[in-house]
Amino acid sequence: MIKVVVIGGGPGGNRAASRAASLGAHVTLVERDIVGGAAHLWDCIPSKAMIATAGALNFSRRMGGLGFSPATRPREIDYEALRDRIGVVSSRLQSSVEELLTSQGVRILRCEARLAGPHTVVVGAEDGSQEELEADAIVVATGSRPRVPDWASPDGERVLTTRQAYPPPELPEHLVVVGSGVTGVEFVHMFSSIGSKVSLIVSRQHVLPHKDAEVAAALEDELLRRGVQLFKGARAQSVERSSDGIAVHCDDGRTVRGSHVLLAVGSVPNSDRLGLENAGAQVDKWGYVTVNHHCQTSVPHIYAAGDVSGKLPLSSVASMQGRKIAEHIMGLHTREHRHIDYDKAASAVFTEPEIADVGLAEAEAFAGGRKIRVTKVPFGSSARALINDDSRGFVKIISDPATGVVLGGCIVGSQASELISVIALAVTVGLKVTDVVESCLVHPSLAEALADAAE
Repeated sequence: MIKVVVIGGGPGGNRAASRAASLGAHVTLVERDIVGGAAHLWDCIPSKAMIATAGALNFSRRMGGLGFSPATRPREIDYEALRDRIGVVSSRLQSSVEELLTSQGVRILRCEARLAGPHTVVVGAEDGSQEELEADAIVVATGSRPRVPDWASPDGERVLTTRQAYPPPELPEHLVVVGSGVTGVEFVHMFSSIGSKVSLIVSRQHVLPHKDAEVAAALEDELLRRGVQLFKGARAQSVERSSDGIAVHCDDGRTVRGSHVLLAVGSVPNSDRLGLENAGAQVDKWGYVTVNHHCQTSVPHIYAAGDVSGKLPLSSVASMQGRKIAEHIMGLHTREHRHIDYDKAASAVFTEPEIADVGLAEAEAFAGGRKIRVTKVPFGSSARALINDDSRGFVKIISDPATGVVLGGCIVGSQASELISVIALAVTVGLKVTDVVESCLVHPSLAEALADAAE
């Protein structure tokens, strides 16, 4: 029986453990924090739970358009109830992951782990005891942690990392968010929705610098409508804490003051202290474990999945990597096998309106001199959007003008994270715009805008 040791129980690690066990491997999963993933259950799930609550409150503010009187609409959030709800959601997900793994015979160890050699993992318990695990294959899926710039010292009170803000100890009166990527704008959305004044420091000239420019503009318009202050072209250099607030000093001389500051400036891979050098596995200058298209490291029987692999930092990608790794370990790659195409991975930004995209981006195509066909339909022409009294946003589909094959697309609007699945499927399997147009979709539905955009 093949022995597999998985270090890290996040989406990549637990999927690798589960799939390998289902294929007949003897699997040991080592996790020092939360089975299910600290980043997943401390970051992703709590943030989306908070966003769901914020979305419900925002919806209540629009209920007048659906025929409700102001007296029937909720006005504020019970902060303690929100905190309890986040804990319940995370606990249930953690329990479900553990129950599945246990039912499959996976041995779960809650401790630290490090590689002592190419086939040896040493695990240590809190009492100081150690155990050596011999493995035919090792999977490193240790995730990442919030990056802390050298000019800031998080205290968990007024100077917060992302992991200290789900939710923070108290509702910020005025939150200053440093970082305008996906994580940053999600925080801006959730806290501006639940009642905080919010300022966003944008180091570039628009938010979401790696997204479609029209998408970024649509989100900026919504943020400005809510009263969010955008400090564009400013790069934070220092943060000063006083008895009743903070001041963030920027490189252009501006100072942004508030009650709290949130650092959303990226992440750092958890590859240190793993003993990778003892096994000969290479890491790059940023600390990411170098992998090939099979997620193998420089040592073929040692694999890496999730954030630590340096690929797309998405839970969905980590989970797919874990599955592919398990199948490669168990020899399934010798049959029909499809490598992960990271360029075709769908992603979403859970702001309001939601943002989602997949595949080739318009700017990327133009930069490369590639001919494309771009079609765009606003949700203002959607019957379902009008029924829902929320016609913000649009659908944009990018296709090959010669063949009609769908190459990519983006969506801004309600349920974009769900709707993008249709375009993602089209991109993954090479469907043509005519395949989308000729699908008889439900009426009235938001999905009809996808067919309209493809036409």
